[in-house]
Amino acid sequence: MITSEDYKEGQVILIDKPLEWTSFQVVNKVRWLIKRHYNIKKIKVGHAGTLDPLATGLLILCAGKFTKKIETFQAQQKEYTGTITLGATTPSYDLETEVDATFPLSEITEDAIYAATSQFTGEIQQQPPIFSALKKEGKRLYEYARAGEEVEIPSRTITISEFEITQIELPLVHFRVACSKGTYIRSLAHDFGKALNNGGHLSALRRTKIGDFSVANAISITEFEERLKG
Repeated sequence: MITSEDYKEGQVILIDKPLEWTSFQVVNKVRWLIKRHYNIKKIKVGHAGTLDPLATGLLILCAGKFTKKIETFQAQQKEYTGTITLGATTPSYDLETEVDATFPLSEITEDAIYAATSQFTGEIQQQPPIFSALKKEGKRLYEYARAGEEVEIPSRTITISEFEITQIELPLVHFRVACSKGTYIRSLAHDFGKALNNGGHLSALRRTKIGDFSVANAISITEFEERLKG
């Protein structure tokens, strides 16, 4: 049985983040559950790498003194599975915003889709989406986007070690990708559409691994609450 002292000394909690929850909502819920169960006033809880609300999958939470390990976990390679929808773009590069342009799919071949992955492996330059929490001049990029302001976003160097197309059922392209910290899978989806002289956006995303941690070993928030009850 894990005690309140165990949590204060440090615990790693693997949560399978549900759809439409923010990473901070998960952290707040888990912190609240721990405080309520053990009747303690204060416990540190943080997460090692944000997942967008429209993504599911592995979220590493660190409690107590293990919050000092967060940066170590964040730096590890991550693996995702997901779906790119071709033939349409959105301003946010995912389903958070409405489609703003459409493209015919008649010219796209399966061979071209498989071939395009080679452009996105190794060390590459990637531009983060305007709808992101990155800051520029003290403001988050999504604040500029929502205000309709244009802003120059510098590209960053990322590494994609594996990019595998797992199934094609146009307009849907299912994939698995292993990548470095700082990679935006939404940007990858957008850029992949451009590489095919078309449009693309991310329509599903699930984080399956962070370093040696796997979503197969993660639990739901409900399961975490039930484990606390014993």
